[in-house]
Amino acid sequence: MHSRLLATLAKALGSEQAVHELRWMSQAVAAAAPTTSLDEMVRRRSLGEPLQYILGTQPFGPLNLLTRPPVLIPRPETEHWVMKLAETISPSLQRPLRLLDLGTGSGCIPLLLCHVWPAGSLKAHAVDISPHALRLANENAALAGIPPASDGSSPQNTFTASYANFLSDDFPGSPELEKALPIDILTSNPPYIPWEEYLELPPSVRDYEDPKALFGGPSGLDFYHAIVRLMCRRELFNPNAFVALEVGHQQAETVQALLRSTGRVVQSDIWADPWGKKRTVVARM
Repeated sequence: MHSRLLATLAKALGSEQAVHELRWMSQAVAAAAPTTSLDEMVRRRSLGEPLQYILGTQPFGPLNLLTRPPVLIPRPETEHWVMKLAETISPSLQRPLRLLDLGTGSGCIPLLLCHVWPAGSLKAHAVDISPHALRLANENAALAGIPPASDGSSPQNTFTASYANFLSDDFPGSPELEKALPIDILTSNPPYIPWEEYLELPPSVRDYEDPKALFGGPSGLDFYHAIVRLMCRRELFNPNAFVALEVGHQQAETVQALLRSTGRVVQSDIWADPWGKKRTVVARM
């Protein structure tokens, strides 16, 4: 049977990748009671469905996050800059910080920081407009053992998620979110793909992942302009706040200039990903 399944996968993925993915699928079937058979997994994958949706999980640093369509699948390049951020900032129980993650998706960014930073050093809040994303982010928080509030028995990092549209003029617009303000850290992996690039995305991305999590307007910069407007609102940020934004192809310098245009940035930098692409713009306010 495996030779037949391997041949089916190889037609879609190539021989080397097919060997790896069939092994991972087989391990998933053996590890737990699967919702689908190995045959069904191979069929779905050969049609182009992302492996992470088929397996239902994706490693992200030391976490193993749940994945489910249409919520954006966490990427290794995002994991890389989040781990670098974790090394750049050092919150503590004595000096806890508040974080806001815009367009959280699976919750991967704040949940990884909650996991690696010392207990009691971070209160993270995340927003999204997708009910699918909010539900998945809360499930991932529960899986990672990160509560929405400390029980008082011992120091704990906390994570909450709520509906909010940061493109809206009335953002934050809810008492729940206003309680999370002002913040010390703003993170976001916003939609940044321009229209021309969106049309050229591989079907495994375009046909399965939420276009609202990918398409950033005609230029790909709509959400960065919204973030810049938020940065101009002093009541949202504590002094010396830190901003970290993932960016797309050839956007880093433009986004850095947008952040500097607020007049509130005292220092900024561009971080490359492991493949040498300018991936993250960071700024100290």
